[in-house]
Amino acid sequence: MSAMNPFTHDPDRREVWDMLVTRDIEAFAAGDWDATAPDFMAEGFFGMDGGGKASPDSWTLGFGSLEAYRDSWLAQSRDFLATMVDPAGALFGATILRDIDISGTSAVAHKKFDGTALRLDGSVRELDWQSLYFCHKTAAGWKIKGFLGYLPSSFPRASGPAAPVLPEPGSVPAKSVPEGASQHVTAGPYSPVLQVDGARLTVISGQAAILPDGSIQGSSIQEQTRLTLENCARQLAAAGCTLADVFKVNVFLTDLAHWPAFNEVYRDMMPEPRPVRTAVGADLLPGLIVEVEMWAAGSGQGATV
Repeated sequence: MSAMNPFTHDPDRREVWDMLVTRDIEAFAAGDWDATAPDFMAEGFFGMDGGGKASPDSWTLGFGSLEAYRDSWLAQSRDFLATMVDPAGALFGATILRDIDISGTSAVAHKKFDGTALRLDGSVRELDWQSLYFCHKTAAGWKIKGFLGYLPSSFPRASGPAAPVLPEPGSVPAKSVPEGASQHVTAGPYSPVLQVDGARLTVISGQAAILPDGSIQGSSIQEQTRLTLENCARQLAAAGCTLADVFKVNVFLTDLAHWPAFNEVYRDMMPEPRPVRTAVGADLLPGLIVEVEMWAAGSGQGATV
């Protein structure tokens, strides 16, 4: 399991996101420091430990060298792997990285954790802190030169349970196809029926093949479909969701003859169980040939520093 990078059309932020989310989590969940070590700058590296405290007076120099951080990282990884159900899934689910400030060759990435992880003994661990990563762009790409970690969570908790409790193993997930559901033999890549846990819903406006600068990209249905779904994933990521959380999709096409080609891209990008879906022919803004809106159930939930 992994999350989708929301910075598809921003090379620098895409690289930083892959480094701090995909590679970091995959290495941590495998206990493989060698897989993530090349992402760090050893010279001058240090890490601050916020200790969950709001006051800077309480923050300490937790790691004065990369070697000290490596030893702590490996110890945390061993403990997490030995005690957690689906370590990688929990980490990918809880990690949120949507704010990356870049100035020249320097960057600050705001990595947040908002969720829970299920222990093997059935208890739940809350994942609710944030860290700032200080990065530098070198000839070999972006590297981590330090961090300020374990800061208090920026996600206010309402009264009641401190965090949503993950379902017990084998219970109904956020969305599932009920037993006995069926559809006709010519049905496309969608589910006929889904049962949805509506504890937290996310709805995004219709997305199309439009870049951040407002320009339309792609002349073919395949090109516009892929960018449209990538834009959907980027909007969902702002709420801590992924395409895997989507349970309802509405598709608008200027020409229904594009339907088979649309489905080829859609089938490749949308995880199982695929959402229920409706498609209609429609007039769209000039230059657009497809638009997609989505409903999702769930929230982003992870954890190293």
